[in-house]
Amino acid sequence: MPRYSRRDILRYAAATAGAVLPGGVRANDVPYMPAGIQIGDVVADRAVVWGRCDRPARLKVHYAFDAMFTRPIGVTGEYALPETDYTARIDLTRLPPDRDVFIRVAFEDLTNTRAVSAPIEGHFRTAPLTPRNTRIVWGGDTAGQGWGINTEDGGMRIYDAMRRARPDFFVHCGDTIYADGPIPPEKPAEGGRTWRNVVTPEVAKVAETLDEFRGRYRYNLLDENVRRFGAEVPQVWLWDDHEVVNNWSPSKDLSADDRYTEKNVPLLIARGIRAFLDYAPMRRHSADESGRIYRHLPYGELLDLFVLDMRSYRGPNSANRQAAPGHETAFLGATQLQWLKESLARSRAVWKVIAADMPLGLQVTDGKEADGRPRFENIANGDGPVLGREFELADLLRFMRDQRVGNVVWLTADVHYCAAHRYDPQAARFSDFTPFWEFVAGPLNAGSFGPAALDDTFGPEVMFQKVPPVQNASPFAGHQFFGQVDIDAATHAMTVRLKDINGKAVFAQELAPVGHRVGSGSADPTRNRK
Repeated sequence: MPRYSRRDILRYAAATAGAVLPGGVRANDVPYMPAGIQIGDVVADRAVVWGRCDRPARLKVHYAFDAMFTRPIGVTGEYALPETDYTARIDLTRLPPDRDVFIRVAFEDLTNTRAVSAPIEGHFRTAPLTPRNTRIVWGGDTAGQGWGINTEDGGMRIYDAMRRARPDFFVHCGDTIYADGPIPPEKPAEGGRTWRNVVTPEVAKVAETLDEFRGRYRYNLLDENVRRFGAEVPQVWLWDDHEVVNNWSPSKDLSADDRYTEKNVPLLIARGIRAFLDYAPMRRHSADESGRIYRHLPYGELLDLFVLDMRSYRGPNSANRQAAPGHETAFLGATQLQWLKESLARSRAVWKVIAADMPLGLQVTDGKEADGRPRFENIANGDGPVLGREFELADLLRFMRDQRVGNVVWLTADVHYCAAHRYDPQAARFSDFTPFWEFVAGPLNAGSFGPAALDDTFGPEVMFQKVPPVQNASPFAGHQFFGQVDIDAATHAMTVRLKDINGKAVFAQELAPVGHRVGSGSADPTRNRK
């Protein structure tokens, strides 16, 4: 496959409009990949490879099992057409477990098969079947509150910090874009400084059209750190509210929001999910639920990852104080909740990691009801017994206790600060569960906020948190955080670290698996190291 650098193409194109590249192809006829590549949903025998072209073309991927790229295997992916914003993907299958896979991704022009884009190289490692050291990074909230790509500050630097950690994969816990947050050319920041953004027409206003939603994803991929990250670190995407509009649910009303000419929230949801599915490097679900995001990704004997969708199946945001479960108290929804129960019960992995967009025990409000009571955005609804959306969580936690589903850890984001919470039935109003941990990380290049108030229903205790001195602090302030999980192959112990924008750990917690062998050096599961 021809390998022209972008510089080569530009040099030929600048020389003359009729310039010809080797092979008789005119320079301005060669497809171009403006968004880099992404790798996603890697398991033991398969991985998704995603790319975007600048014109109608066909995705071509070559892969090999060594860096010298000997004996490459070529496969053909989807057509890149306007209907998908020229994005395309392929699910590489029949891969060997626990192997390095090197890829070269290109697009072939539909009118001239010799016109092939300069390939972009990438790398990933398939999941193991037997124990090996495993590392995850996670976070959420990218390009929010108008804090976009500032090239003077190095762009979205936290993505490079995560890349340097050399994880097996990254979990984006939602708010992958901020469709409802315009990005201005400049914003005042702390200490009299000015944050200067790269801007495009699509980020200058709230997203309403399908192209504006897609333009938000194109914007993030302008950042060199994000593109480099995408070629080297497999990703697992969730979504939350800002992929459509802030705090959306069936009760969302935009009639008083002058920023929107399109007031039809279901239509905005449809456009938002379409753009998300076009750009997320994830394996498409079957036709029975084509927009499904919740899924299970097995990662060998040490880890099962369960990815949740806390947005699509919820009832309306309300005071969340209903005295009995019903349609209005849905959060995961009956189908997803049953799937999660059954999947957890079947799991034989040492650690069951649940990736969710919202923390369980933090109160996140969404305005007020007509009677003045606070309206809630997530499960938590204030101190007290189980009410409203808490019925689903109580049902899940009781099930896990009764079925002896142990070693469950929750990874979340959403609140724009980092925290470690331990849930203890002895301190809870509802006590039919075994203790578990929840870790919160973010934001990834967005405003920093916090802290949020705890809800005592399930007995959470703040073991650590780090919040900014002021609300909506810029990335200049340094309160940008990601999380890192390490599972030791020999001891099976899990160590969770919360790290800052430079990759420096601000907190560490070692967890010993219950019911599994651990080495003599393992720490007590409740000990933390800062």
